[in-house]
Amino acid sequence: MVREKRSREFYLLAAFFALFVLFLYGPLSAILILSFQGENGGLTFPLNGVSLHWFANLFETQAVGDFGGAIQRSITLGLMVMVVTVLVSLLAGLAFRRKFYGATALFYLAVASLVVPSIIISLGIGVVFQELGFQPSWYSSAFGAHLTWTLPFGVLIMFAVFNRFSPAYEEAARDLGASSWQTFRYVLLPMIAPSLIGVGLFGFSLSYDEFARTLMTSGSFNTLPLEIYGMTTNVTTPVLYALGTVTTVFSFFVIALTLFLIRRLSRQRGTA
Repeated sequence: MVREKRSREFYLLAAFFALFVLFLYGPLSAILILSFQGENGGLTFPLNGVSLHWFANLFETQAVGDFGGAIQRSITLGLMVMVVTVLVSLLAGLAFRRKFYGATALFYLAVASLVVPSIIISLGIGVVFQELGFQPSWYSSAFGAHLTWTLPFGVLIMFAVFNRFSPAYEEAARDLGASSWQTFRYVLLPMIAPSLIGVGLFGFSLSYDEFARTLMTSGSFNTLPLEIYGMTTNVTTPVLYALGTVTTVFSFFVIALTLFLIRRLSRQRGTA
C-alpha cells in the first residue's frame, strides 16, 4: 500500500495547531501543578511539597474574597442566562422561518451588540440603572448585560439550524393529522434538541466566564470572574491556583455532560 506523501502545508498547519494547543493548555497545566503546592509553598516553581491544603482552604473563611458566594452567583446567573437564551433563540428561529416586514432590520439590531465593546455596554447599563434609581445587581443589570452577549450567538445558531431543516417532516406530520403543537412536540423538537443543548451550553459558558459586561453591572457582589480578578491583587497564596483548577475542572465537566446528552439524544433519534 502506497502511503500518500504529506504536503508542506499540512506540516505548517500541524505545527500551528501544536503551538495553539501549547499556548492554550500550557498555562492551565502550570496552574494545575501549582495548586498542589505544600502548605508552605508559594506562587511560583519549584514546588515546596505536594498537598491538597489549598483546595481545603477554599472552603474555609478567607480574609479576602468570598469564593463560595462568587461561585454560587456565577452558576445561578449562568443558568438564568442559559434558560432565557435557549427559549428566546428557539422562538426567534421559529419566527424568522417566515418572512415578515422589518425582519432584516430586526436581525441586524439583534446582533449589533456583538460589535459594540463589552465594557461600553456594561458602563451604559450601569449608568442607566443608577439614573433610574435602581441599584445594579448581578441578578438584574448583569443578567441583562449577559443576555446582550449570549442572545446574538444563540439566534445565529438557531438560524443556521433552521436553514438546514427540511419542512417536509412537518408537512408529513400534518398530513397524518397532527396538530401544530403535536408537530412541534413530537417532530420538530426532538430533531433540534441537540442544537438547543448546544445553545444552552454556549449561553452558560459565555455568562459563566464573562468579565467585561459584569464589571459595571454586578453591584456590590462579585461573580466568579470578578472575584478571581480581585484575588490577583490581594491573595498571595496558591489558593488562587486551587480555585482556577476547580473552575477549570467544572467547565470540562459541563462540556462532557453536554456531549453525553447530545450523544444520547442522537442515539435515541436514530433508534426511533
